[in-house]
Amino acid sequence: MLDVSAIIAANRFGLGARPEEAGDVARDPQAWVRNQIYAPYVPPPLLADLPDAAEYTRQFLEARQQGGDGGVAEFLQRRIRQETLAAEIGARVQVAVQTREPFRERLVQFWSNHFTVSVQRPVVAPIAGAYERDAIRPHVFGRFADLLIAATRHQAMLFYLDNIGSVGPNSRAGQLGRRGINENHAREILELHTLGVGGGYTQNDVRELAKILTGWTVVTPPLARRSGLPESAVGMTRFAADAHEPGNKSLVGHTFNEGGESEGIAALQFLATHPATARHVATKLARHFVADDPPSAAVARLEKVYLETRGDLAAVSFAIVDLPEIWERPNTKVRAPGDLVIAAYRALDVKVTAGQLPGTMREMGQPVFAAPSPAGWPDRASDWVGPEAMLRRAEWAVAVSRRVRSPQSPEVLAGYAIGAVAPPAVRRAIAEADPAEGVALLLACAEFQRR
Repeated sequence: MLDVSAIIAANRFGLGARPEEAGDVARDPQAWVRNQIYAPYVPPPLLADLPDAAEYTRQFLEARQQGGDGGVAEFLQRRIRQETLAAEIGARVQVAVQTREPFRERLVQFWSNHFTVSVQRPVVAPIAGAYERDAIRPHVFGRFADLLIAATRHQAMLFYLDNIGSVGPNSRAGQLGRRGINENHAREILELHTLGVGGGYTQNDVRELAKILTGWTVVTPPLARRSGLPESAVGMTRFAADAHEPGNKSLVGHTFNEGGESEGIAALQFLATHPATARHVATKLARHFVADDPPSAAVARLEKVYLETRGDLAAVSFAIVDLPEIWERPNTKVRAPGDLVIAAYRALDVKVTAGQLPGTMREMGQPVFAAPSPAGWPDRASDWVGPEAMLRRAEWAVAVSRRVRSPQSPEVLAGYAIGAVAPPAVRRAIAEADPAEGVALLLACAEFQRR
């Protein structure tokens, strides 16, 4: 049976213990977490054959050009409902269930949520998985500035927040009447991705950042023709100089001289190391790993490391592991529905087919890549726990227990899934029940519902 520290490591930092990793976690819980930060990044093999963002985007843009609105609708419907999205969701959840680096995988999901793109915008749906692979996964233990830049310039984000068509009014394209400036992307970068609400920016800063980001777009067939680019460039991200608003810009008290694409890079690097960004990121991380209302001391320690290292996320991750507040209290966080499903399949140690997963996540109320807004999924218990939600969780626990047969007995499952954090009476009830009922009791108990 795992002790309290091992349960905290497996559930708060990881995604729930699997039988094969329980021994490693038990030997040295903190070292088990730290070793995942040291490990070099290797892309999960399950994701290797999934579609490329540029190739999909090229197909979409060609369908839009050739088929009009009807052609686009047909193309999107086919790719979203029958092909790409289901495969992406299935692979993403399978990686989480099978990974031997669950702390890294938890952070992939955390940062993917921080820099949300949502399939509620249909054009984004088939490339939401590619976005996570390209922009998020390689950078979770890198520098926040690199993560921010990669997320900002990816096709999925440019489509999702409308920067693809943002044109400076005084640019060459603007003078020819090609659309106008769009502030959506700039506003979300300041409000959600960097400084945060109360971070000291104004509406004028939103407009200035929007100007800085004009020209950050995706190559369309007309743009390829105007720029003399080959057809193979269609669908790739590109800086379109003729759409960029000329002149110097002032952002949060800092002047950025006219510099084309380098203007945007410099602005994002400036925002990434701003004290307000450090505070915003530290608060979100502390909320995710410590408590819904994190202690100010924990936030301050993460903020300090962030500032001292200029946003080195490996250093910040080590600092999270060192927070005493995490190790002092188990089960301070309610598992979000997606977290709960993943933890269950990891504990049960059963094979899960990709086709089973999208529907399960949807039924539980947290469909993958489908956050309701650019703010992403919430991270507080009050957003997930209510009478209807708890009933849905209990019904799900019973349904899983009836269709899944774990190779382990419920008593053994409870030993590494909830371990010493569960009262003896709970463990005894699980052990004495028949196998299906024991699994249902385990998945529905308060100790498993929390991490």
